[in-house]
Amino acid sequence: MSARRREPGKSVTSRVVEILGAFDEVHTGLTLTDVARRSGLPLSTTHRLVHELEDAGLLTRDSVGGFHIGLRLWELGQLANSRLREVAHPWLQELFDSTRENVQLGVRDGFEVLYLDKVYGRRAVPIISRVGGRLPMHTTGVGKALLAFQPTWFLQSYLARKLERPTPFAITEPGRLSRELAITRNRGWAITKEEMTLGSCSLAAPIRDAEGKVIASIGVVLASRRAGELDGLVQPVLSTAAEVGRAYAASGDARHLVTT
Repeated sequence: MSARRREPGKSVTSRVVEILGAFDEVHTGLTLTDVARRSGLPLSTTHRLVHELEDAGLLTRDSVGGFHIGLRLWELGQLANSRLREVAHPWLQELFDSTRENVQLGVRDGFEVLYLDKVYGRRAVPIISRVGGRLPMHTTGVGKALLAFQPTWFLQSYLARKLERPTPFAITEPGRLSRELAITRNRGWAITKEEMTLGSCSLAAPIRDAEGKVIASIGVVLASRRAGELDGLVQPVLSTAAEVGRAYAASGDARHLVTT
């Protein structure tokens, strides 16, 4: 995240958002000067607000003076989509137990897939996704399973962007990606082969609510040398996605999980 230009007249809330936004998966520990630079706020303003956030438990300070996201903010964050995670987790665990592969749950947030949960073992192929992390939709299994079922206006907006290309195998040409998404819609599940990370492939299926709307997706990730085993995982992943959808519908939680 690059430093933002200073803008006069910002509300306190917007300044707090800028400060919290200075932290990400790469910049987990920042000095006051770092926070000021990355948020684009004056050092004096940063100093005051950071210490207020520290007092509230939203930020914490380490032994050498660096600031980190605090446990209170983490605690509040666990409330987001918590019901879906609670409902889905036993099914994710069951899918992992039967496959011994990485299992992930994700939702769409803007143009990215946001990972809500995952189950993995020490023998599974290493993956870069993390709970609370985001990745491009078109290069990941769970993301592609979500992207394929978005309305036309969203797909047009997505394809009009400059698409990320984390590996040479990522599909970034709009026409080719459109065809890939059409195939995904028709067969009901998505695959990726070294499109996000070299050495791994994935298979994912959408999770639908009681009205049939895609609200999330679930997928497995395994080593690309075992890509031939993906066909055998189609039915277990589809079945798990369906079970999660039914369980979530039965939970009576009608909150929207997809954001614009």
